[in-house]
Amino acid sequence: MKSFEELYCEKDSAMDEIKKWQSASERKITLLPVELEKGKKQLVDLQVTTRSTLGAVAFETGGILIHQGWLRILGSGHPHLPRSITSWNQQCALNGMLLVADDVIGGFFAINGGMFPDSVGGIWYFAPDSLAWEDLEIGYTDFLHWAMTGDIHTFYETFFWTDWEKDVSELKGNEMFEIYPFLWSKEARELTMDGCSKKPVSALEIWEMSKNGV
Repeated sequence: MKSFEELYCEKDSAMDEIKKWQSASERKITLLPVELEKGKKQLVDLQVTTRSTLGAVAFETGGILIHQGWLRILGSGHPHLPRSITSWNQQCALNGMLLVADDVIGGFFAINGGMFPDSVGGIWYFAPDSLAWEDLEIGYTDFLHWAMTGDIHTFYETFFWTDWEKDVSELKGNEMFEIYPFLWSKEARELTMDGCSKKPVSALEIWEMSKNGV
């Protein structure tokens, strides 16, 4: 196992590029501040360098909130996003996947570490409307760039609702919305999101429900 000193690169940190994406984005993006010791621990636990995008996020942020917090990119943890990458993966106990981000409607993004033979190292999305993993056919760096500057509105176009910004602003970083009827159900497909109820519950509860097929 490599030490922090071996993984930390004073120069050429990927954070410089991430901050450029933040500046170029038209959406609200918050880089949550990091506690140094927590950042160090994340880097060592993940065994990646700060030259990598994942390493920069893990070491230099407590997480990233994108689009008023609709998307949450996990880092080393912060009061507004208490789940660090490693603590969240320990809770979820998902073999062959590293959960790295999620959204407020119960979708989970993960790096394929071998669960699926194809696209190892790529980002997969656990979709709340199908309860299935979908290969996004991009790596972590391209995923973060898309989340910060890309067309997420097309990806989520049927899932926004009236006044979603207000509802999301009141949601805690360890919560998601339990949406009823469930998004995968026939009843939900016959409604718009405005016609569905939305109740804040713990992200872990949503995860457990989703992986067990609700």
